[in-house]
Amino acid sequence: MKKDVILIIGANGQIGSVLTKTLQEKFGKDFVVASDLRRDPNFEGIFELIDATDFEQIQSVVTRYGVNQIYHLAAILSAKGEQAPLATWDINMKTLFNVLEVARLNHLDKVFYPSSIAVFGDEADMDNTPQDAFLNPATVYGISKSSGENWAQYYFLRYGLDVRSIRYPGIIGYQSLPGGGTTDYAVDIYHKAVLKEEFTCFLNDNCELPMIFMEDAIRATIELMDAPKESIKVRTSYNLAGVSFSPADMVASIQKIYPGFKIKYEADFRQEIASKWPNSIDDSKAKADWNWKPEYDLEAMTSTMIEKLTQQYKKQLELENIG
Repeated sequence: MKKDVILIIGANGQIGSVLTKTLQEKFGKDFVVASDLRRDPNFEGIFELIDATDFEQIQSVVTRYGVNQIYHLAAILSAKGEQAPLATWDINMKTLFNVLEVARLNHLDKVFYPSSIAVFGDEADMDNTPQDAFLNPATVYGISKSSGENWAQYYFLRYGLDVRSIRYPGIIGYQSLPGGGTTDYAVDIYHKAVLKEEFTCFLNDNCELPMIFMEDAIRATIELMDAPKESIKVRTSYNLAGVSFSPADMVASIQKIYPGFKIKYEADFRQEIASKWPNSIDDSKAKADWNWKPEYDLEAMTSTMIEKLTQQYKKQLELENIG
């Protein structure tokens, strides 16, 4: 039986760095090809430099390694995207088209394309946003993702290409630093708490948003990709939920461990973006079609984040003292 060979595009990113290790554990390091614009000097495994705006670079790696699945994670995110809208559109769409065409021409088995809650705008119900809500995104990142969802469905309907997608909420993890998203305050705040520094939040204290812990996000991705083809009923992108909370809720959970933790609120342009996103998500389709179920609530997330970051900073300080 032929072994699966996986190509990850955007392997150095917030999701990619964690997903790559998980896929290596699942398939073996010899069957996972990580790629990005720059090489991570600490990476262990097969790594190729790929600029995903270059079709031939993707094609070359796919044919050389006999790749049959692509996880396409490269994109410019919401907050960074608003600084250069046209360039963001060009990069996000060009890279997707290249992946879809390489997959079509080489008859690949599966493609994973991440979408986002950024596809929703002020026309969608804010609470328990349904799977089939009207999409009128307010950022170029959201516009590119909603367009990408339709292209993913088109390639499935027109060519039979098995493209699968998740609308990620804000992702919180200790494994990497924030990458330019509107929900990134929810990662940075834990770093400040562990370092015993005051945190300045760019969202309002009561701005409730859907979030998910990294371990849940990675598990959801793997479960979606492992599901039988006939179980995948949504060919645009599945709503995915973890837990919804506001910055004030996060502060309360952190202060149970660090009572002296302080925060100040200085809302900027990211608050305007966040105000058009859902407060909570209805992911009943994902639960029904491939048995999705989150494991982490806010308290478990806070406890794990603080434990892991404390370990990381302790190790960093020890190395600096040795140096």
